Amino acid sequence: MPMKALYISTLCLSLACAGAIPALAANGTDESVSRIVVQGSTLEDFFTAALDYSPELRISRDRLDINAARRKAANGQLLPQISANGTLSDNDQLDNVRDLRNEYRGERYSLQLTQVLFNWSAYSARSAAYLAEDQAEADYYAQVSYVLTDVAEKYFEVLQAQDAVTSVDAEVDALRIQLQQIESLYNLQSVQITDLYGAQARFASAQATQLARESEYALARERLRSVSGIDVGELFRLDEQIEIPTVEGGVETWLERARSDNQQILAREYAVRAADKRIDERQGAYMPTVSIVAQQQRSDLGFDNVSTNSTDSSYIGLNVSIPLFAGGRNRAGVSEARSQHSIAQNELRQIQLQVVERTRLAYLQAKTSELQVSAARRLLESTDLSYTAMQRGFELGTVNSVDVLNALRDRFAAERDLQRARYEHIRYQLLLKRESGSLSAEDLLDVGSLLIPPQD
Repeated sequence: MPMKALYISTLCLSLACAGAIPALAANGTDESVSRIVVQGSTLEDFFTAALDYSPELRISRDRLDINAARRKAANGQLLPQISANGTLSDNDQLDNVRDLRNEYRGERYSLQLTQVLFNWSAYSARSAAYLAEDQAEADYYAQVSYVLTDVAEKYFEVLQAQDAVTSVDAEVDALRIQLQQIESLYNLQSVQITDLYGAQARFASAQATQLARESEYALARERLRSVSGIDVGELFRLDEQIEIPTVEGGVETWLERARSDNQQILAREYAVRAADKRIDERQGAYMPTVSIVAQQQRSDLGFDNVSTNSTDSSYIGLNVSIPLFAGGRNRAGVSEARSQHSIAQNELRQIQLQVVERTRLAYLQAKTSELQVSAARRLLESTDLSYTAMQRGFELGTVNSVDVLNALRDRFAAERDLQRARYEHIRYQLLLKRESGSLSAEDLLDVGSLLIPPQD
């Protein structure tokens, strides 16, 4: 499966990062998890921690183990069954005709081998168990994909919130300088009182926005910590000069990948096939069962535990069982299995529609974000030039303070729009690859390569 390669590669990545992020170990006596509180900095750090920390991933892993055990149990029903029996008894026999009492100890030992030759229900149950294990495996790798993309999304939310805080801080500093300049001009009676009040209002509004952005930054850090289980340190930053790769291919190409490779769809397909085998299993109750039996016995007891000479006997035979009537139980079982099969088919149809919708939406968002990045970059350049011109004009007295404040606001708003568009572009690409089932460890490493160490 594609996601199996993803998980194995990611585990290798985890081992490579073991020096930075210690492995989280589960306590063998209870369900608690003992871990060392550390700080993560790189995207790989949080991937590594989340794979060990995620309760959802642990649940999926346990479900996979359960279905693997059920598959072994179903397979074991068709393998030879060997049993040993032993009986040691004290017997008291009374002959009422001759009025004789006989007390003796009896022994009976046997070794029996049974091998199924034909059992339609058991064969179908084994096939269903194999398919159920494949379904659990697909669900598990789908959960791995979800955990990794969720971590990446939370990571970039922190970076976006951090950049927003930095931008607002710079805006507040710029407004403070602008306010001081307007106050100086007001003291010289070069500007009106309304200009001063307007600048003060803008400064107060920016300070309020600054507090809101700091709160959003703190919440984003907490969300990242909650999905990874480790504290958030100084994160690697998105290189401002780097060009984010574009999405290749049309929407139909991505939809075709999703229909064939999405792990949730694969899991539902396995569920339909398993449900079909369970119908066969229930219908097998109408069919005969055939098994061969071989037995070796040593006993000094006869019929009704009558004392006899010790004998060794061997037995080999063919056991045929033909069901005749079960009170309607078998018919009810078949009816239930058919309904379960119908449910599985509709669940498959439902998840196909959902995946197609999510893939189409992710593709459109990814393509739109490409245009938004380009437009936001041009807007930032334009507003930066506009602010510089307005500031120069204000110094020369050709524009008023309101124009300068508006240009300053637009300049920093454009900066934050560009930052948001770049982070959204990366997130939408990851979502698109996850929904299409094409997400690989190389994709995650490529995203990590876009980040640079934090500046001192």
